[in-house]
Amino acid sequence: MTTKIAIFKKKEIRKTIHNNEWWFSVSDVVEALTDSADVKQYVKRLRSRDS
Repeated sequence: MTTKIAIFKKKEIRKTIHNNEWWFSVSDVVEALTDSADVKQYVKRLRSRDS
């Protein structure tokens, strides 16, 4: 398993390869796209709305 860092809008996004596919950290992607002050709460609300 290989873990690397991707850069998007000057923010680091952790990624790893699993079964020959790239998987990205959800919290890192949310932070880069939303500039949310509390990423954990944002993801929690997102998961409760979308099952």
